[in-house]
Amino acid sequence: MGRRTRGLALTGSETPPLIYDYYGFPAHTYRLTYPAPGAPALAARAAALLGEAGFAASIDPSRGLDHGAFVPLKLAFPEADIPLVEMSLDRSRDPLLHLRAGQALAPLRDEGVLIIGSGMSFHNMRGYGDPRSTTPSEAFDAWLTETATLSGPERAERLARWTQAPSARFAHPEEEHLLPLMVAAGASEQPGQRIFHDLILETAISAFRFL
Repeated sequence: MGRRTRGLALTGSETPPLIYDYYGFPAHTYRLTYPAPGAPALAARAAALLGEAGFAASIDPSRGLDHGAFVPLKLAFPEADIPLVEMSLDRSRDPLLHLRAGQALAPLRDEGVLIIGSGMSFHNMRGYGDPRSTTPSEAFDAWLTETATLSGPERAERLARWTQAPSARFAHPEEEHLLPLMVAAGASEQPGQRIFHDLILETAISAFRFL
């Protein structure tokens, strides 16, 4: 989940190419490979679930995997042996919409599908590496951890008002790295668990799972 589209778009290629949608990185990062298969049938199933919930969902048979998908997957599944479908974010950036999208996709969990919300709990490029970022990033991280570890309805209510959190717009000047968490959280009613936390480049970073 990363690019923004009008409505939600799913990849439908059987052999999705990689999209190197980053700039100014070392040359070898543009030669990375990740030959995981696509899953057109899963894309159709997801689109149907979204459609039943009132979403305008489309399937793009030519779209590849951007770095928000293939970079974490190279680490989590280095053998590239899992079928993949990537879903876009809606250009409205509406947190409630993305929470509802997660709810619509929740039945996939019972069908053996892993829903991954790929992003960052803190994503302010100008703030990385600056010691002045530590305190505000920790304030937002504490709020996000408290929120993510609540159960579904209360968690959704707080996530929908995320801009009111401490240092929210410092942590996320743009919300494309936070909205994927909304989808993953929306797909579960259970309290989330923080499974990673560290201070990286002077900023607090956490990751969560929703069982």
